[in-house]
Parts: sequence; structure tokens; C-alpha cells
Amino acid sequence: MGHNHQQHHQATDGLVNLFTKANHDLSVVHYKLEREFQQIYPDNANPMKLVSRIKKIQDDVSTLKEQCRELLEAKQDLIDEAQTTLIGNKNLVQRMQASLGIPFTGEDDIAFTNFKQIIEEWRVQVRSRTVWICWKGATHSLGLGGEEEGWG
Repeated sequence: MGHNHQQHHQATDGLVNLFTKANHDLSVVHYKLEREFQQIYPDNANPMKLVSRIKKIQDDVSTLKEQCRELLEAKQDLIDEAQTTLIGNKNLVQRMQASLGIPFTGEDDIAFTNFKQIIEEWRVQVRSRTVWICWKGATHSLGLGGEEEGWG
């Protein structure tokens, strides 16, 4: 029985020695990696933390792109609605003036022309900077606006 007990201790000693060597080897690897990171990365930057921060920034950029797309759509809807309302109101006023025999003076044409110019500048800006949104691996073009009846 003493022989079996001694074998058990030898096996345990061998295992302890193996773990001790593994621990030493891991310490050496840790030291070498730490030295390499200090040489390669400034200010002791942790590459895994950097990767995590980059992923968060990518997620934030995706969210911002979606919010910008929504804002552009809302702005275009507002412009379209203002355009429709102003053209309708202008035409209505002209018809009312004609039915009442009030001569058309054209004074409001300057303001209307300025409005049309602003709208056209917006459309040119949107066309020249076509908005591309990458969402779930697919690229979609966001078509904002088009030629409306009553312009020109």
C-alpha cells in the first residue's frame, strides 16, 4: 500500500510540475506580449478595447446614418408640402383677384421666385450628394424629390 501511495505522490508531483512549467511559460508569453504591445501601441493601448470602441463607433455611425436619412425625408416632405401649399395659394389668390377685377401686379412674383430658387438649390444639393445608405449589407439610394408640377 505504501508503494501505491508513493506512485500517487509521484503522479501528483508530475502534474504540479507540469502546471508550474505551464504557469512559467504563460508568464513569459505575457511578459513578451506586454513588451511588444508597449513598443507597438502608444500609451499602453489595449487592442481589444480599441476593437470594442471601433465596433461601438460603427454602430453609432449606422444609427446616425439612419437618423440623417429620416431627417432628409422629413425635410423633403416639408419642402414638398410647402411647395404644394404655396402654389395652390398663389393660384387661388390670382383667381380671386381676377374674379374681383383686381389687376395682377406681379409684386408677389419676387418672393415666389426667391422661394423657387431656394427649392431648386436644395434639389441640386441633394442630387449632387446622392445619399447612399448601407443597411444590413444592402445599398439603397434615397431618391429625394423630383420635378413637381407648377414649377417653372
